[in-house]
Formats: sequence, C-alpha cells, structure tokens
Amino acid sequence: MSSAAHRLRLTARITPLVVTAIAGLSAFAATVPAHASGPVSYVALGDSYSSGHGAGDYSDGSCLQSANAYPVLWHDEHGGSFSNETCSGATTSDVINSQLGALSASTTLVTITIGGNDVGFESVMTTCVLDSQSSCLLALSQAEQQAQASLPGALDTVLSDISRLAPNADVVVLGYPQFYDLSMSPSCFGLSTTDRTAINQGISLLDSLISAAADQYGDTFVDVNPYFSGHQICDWNSYLNGIDWLDLGASFHPTADGQQYGYLSALNSAAG
Repeated sequence: MSSAAHRLRLTARITPLVVTAIAGLSAFAATVPAHASGPVSYVALGDSYSSGHGAGDYSDGSCLQSANAYPVLWHDEHGGSFSNETCSGATTSDVINSQLGALSASTTLVTITIGGNDVGFESVMTTCVLDSQSSCLLALSQAEQQAQASLPGALDTVLSDISRLAPNADVVVLGYPQFYDLSMSPSCFGLSTTDRTAINQGISLLDSLISAAADQYGDTFVDVNPYFSGHQICDWNSYLNGIDWLDLGASFHPTADGQQYGYLSALNSAAG
C-alpha cells in the first residue's frame, strides 16, 4: 500500500472519532452552569449602615439614603438593575414590613445590615455619651441580654423571608465594625477605656449573632472589622464619625470613606 493511501485510510478512521469527541464536549459544556449569565439585579436592604447616614449627600429626607453609601457605590461600579430599600433607623420588623417588596425570583444579589436598632443601638450610645460610666455599662448589659433573647428569632424571620422571595439571589449579610481602637484610647478624648471596651464587646456579640443567623441559610456573612482596622474612632484617619453634636444620629456611623473603603471593600470581597 502506498503511503498516500495509508494516510487517507487513517484519516477516514480518525475523523469520526474526532467528531464524536467534539460532540461529547459540546454536550458537556451545555450542562455546565453559566456564571454571569445576565445583568445583576441588586436589591439593597437594611438600616443606616446601608443607607449611608453619616456619609452625607442624602437623596431621601426620611431614610437618609446617601450617594456615598456602599450599595450605591457597588451599583455604580457593576451596573445592572438596582433597588435601594435601605432606611436609617430600620429594625428587622421594618425590613419585613417595608423593604422586601422589591425582591423577586429574578433578584441576583441582596445585601443587608440589620440588628443594631432592634437592641436600641442609638439609645445605648446616647446613654454612654451623656450619662455616667455605670449607666453606660448597665445599658450595654441590658442590650446584650435583649440581643441574646430576641435577635436570633428576628434575624431568622428576615433571612427566611429573603430566601423565600429571592430564591436565586446571593445574599450578603454585613456586620458592624467595632468603634474603638483601644490601643489609642488612653490618648483619646471622650469615653473611658472601660466604656469603649464594653461597647466593642457588645458589637462583637451582635456580629456573632448575625453571623450565626446567616450561616443557617447559607448566606455570606462579611466581618467588616478588617476593613476598619486602623481607621476606628481614636485613629487619626477614622472611617467612623465620632460624636456629632449637630447630628447625633450620624455619630458612630461610617463616613464617606468608611462606606467606600470599609463597607464597599468588604462587599467586593464577597460579591466581586
């Protein structure tokens, strides 16, 4: 047999095998889930830490939604559809009753900060700023007891409703940053180190309860503390507002930098 004839016969045998292999690969590829298969449909839920109270440039007089808030910044970077349901002062009940209407089966991303107002965050901090150390510590102790008793159930209801209404969404639950860099406390004006230590411990408890609730639903909990490290109250370049006597509600909330370099960075670590 000539070499030319041999090559022709060998090609005739191999070609069907190649075609079959390619067809098989095509069928396999069709079964692989397509990531980023469409535009993002993002719904932002939660309280003042998500609405951006404390970050300025507000577009909503009652909910204090800021153009500098991390949900707005994330949407500006990634595009897609966006519904901002956040509201300063929101509790878990407020989220359930007023914020979930934007969710649907087409929602692909949900973010939320929630829980602080359920345990009286603002009133506790007001007590710590204006009253005695003993009053501050008592208010914190009572808030922690309330958190342990009632917050797990309230968070369970919120996250269950989100899961039911947005079954195809990635849900990112962001925590709260500890307020104080305790290493700088001795040279920092204001509350005592004892008060500051107790406040940080209270926030840690709150975050642990929120993280546990998120885990139950397979949601992503993001600890934001690494992104605020070195930028807490008492640090020279704080991402958190100290006491603002002209707007007490903005006190202890992220600044515009805190929203961008703290919360947005934390969200990007989880959602890209």
